[in-house]
Amino acid sequence: MFKATPNPPESGTDSQASLDAEKMKEAADRAFAHYFPPAEEKRSSHRKYHLFAVAQGVNDPEAMLANASEDLMSISAIAAGLADDVEGSRRSVVLAISRLSDGVQLLVERVLNYHEAMAEGKV
Repeated sequence: MFKATPNPPESGTDSQASLDAEKMKEAADRAFAHYFPPAEEKRSSHRKYHLFAVAQGVNDPEAMLANASEDLMSISAIAAGLADDVEGSRRSVVLAISRLSDGVQLLVERVLNYHEAMAEGKV
C-alpha cells in the first residue's frame, strides 16, 4: 500500500531538538509541582507561611470582636481619606471599600452588643 506522507525522521537522543524537549518537560514538571502540589503538601505548606495568626491562648470572643471593630474603623478611615486623593473609577472603588468596612463594622458591633447583653442576662 502506498503511503502519501513520509515517516518522520528518526532522531537520536543526542539531537538538539530532543534535548530542548527534555528541558521543556523538566520545566513543565517543576511548574506543575509548584502550582499543584499534592493535597497533604499543600495543607502543610499553607500553614507554614502564615504572616499573621491569632495566638492559641486568646479565647475571649469579646476582645477579638472589639479588636476587629477597631481594625474595621481604621480601614474605613484610611479608605475615606484616600478617596479624597483619587478620582474616577478608583475613587468609586475606594469608597466601596470604605462602605463595605462600615457595614461589617456595624455587624461586629451588633454581635458585641448582643454578647454584652448575654453576659448581663438581658437577653
